[in-house]
Order: sequence, then structure tokens, then C-alpha cells
Amino acid sequence: MNEEIIFRNRSHAGQKLAKLLKKFRAENVVVYALPRGGVIIARELAKKFGWPIDLVIVRKIGHPQNEEYAIGAISESGEAIFDELELQNIDENYLKQKSKEQQEEAKRRHKVYLTNRKSINPHGKVAIIVDDGLATGFSMLAAIRELKKMKPKKIIVAVPVSPRDTAEKITKEVDEFIAVEIPEIFAGAIGAYYNQFEQVSDSEVIKALKT
Repeated sequence: MNEEIIFRNRSHAGQKLAKLLKKFRAENVVVYALPRGGVIIARELAKKFGWPIDLVIVRKIGHPQNEEYAIGAISESGEAIFDELELQNIDENYLKQKSKEQQEEAKRRHKVYLTNRKSINPHGKVAIIVDDGLATGFSMLAAIRELKKMKPKKIIVAVPVSPRDTAEKITKEVDEFIAVEIPEIFAGAIGAYYNQFEQVSDSEVIKALKT
């Protein structure tokens, strides 16, 4: 077994994270998951504490020469964040087009995952945003911006694993950042910390939201 692996799967990661979130059990909490993987984490918190789950849907914007390399992220309402250094060498038309495409995809996923279900307003509540791990943190930063507009009492970000530099960026934007593991040297991919890290399907997201 790879020495970096610390979670069997996303459910196991969610259970480990729940141990660090016990102090919020008496609070009026809403868990906001970043789909798809974050929904499995959120389901474990809902099982443990009975907290309601909602989604905050954001999409990464990839580099024109490598779609997998994120240069930013955008939410379904258009809240966006970018790597300012990367932007200096990116064509403006490409950026506009990709931002529009990913915003539309975020809206499409909202309809697929939530259908006619009404979103939960976090105003005055503790909003805990979860994902199955962080790498660059762009998606999480866009999600934070999205939720800040709704004026929750507090915003907590909770994840199983994060690089140290990303953790420091996120900490500056929220009331509290919580992670099970912040390795000194990040393995380069979230999946390196999981034994099982298969892609989560749309049907699994929908099922998890109903449990």
C-alpha cells in the first residue's frame, strides 16, 4: 500500500472528517458539497449529525494547452476566481468562452442534481463547505465567494486533504479551515491519498442527496 494513502474511500474520509466537526453539532448547520466527490463526504456528515445537504456548484476553467491544468473556476451565478499570473498569457476570448461554457455546465448540473428541490438559504446559519480534497483550491475559492453573498453566520471549509499552500489561501477567506491531513509535501493529486477514488456518477450524487 502506498504510504500516502490514508483513506479507504470517500465514505471513510467523510467519517474521519466528522470527528473534527463534532464541535459544530449544536449549531444550525447546512453542509454545502462541491459535486461530485464532495457529495459523498457530505452524506457521511448528514448521517452522523443530521445536517441538511445542499450543493454549491462550481466548474474549473482549464488552461488552453492543457484542460486538466486549472487556471481558475466559476460558479453557476458567475462568481469567478483566476490565477492572475496565468491570465497574463491567456487569450481574452478564450477566457470569456470557457467561462461561459463552464457557467452553463454548472447550471445544467444544478438542474440534474436538484431538479425542483429548493436551495437552502444559509443566511444566519453555519455553512460548512466540503469536498473530497483540495489541489489548487480554485473551485473552493469560487464556492466561498458564492456563499458569502448569502451572508451565513460563519463559513467553514472542511476537507480530508489539502496542500499546505492551498490551506493557507483558504484559511484567509473563511472563519475556519479544517482538514484531516495537510501533508508537508503534497503528492500532486487528491487520489494519491485514497485507496479507492473512482469518479462519482451523476446517479450516485442524486442518490446521496436523498439519503
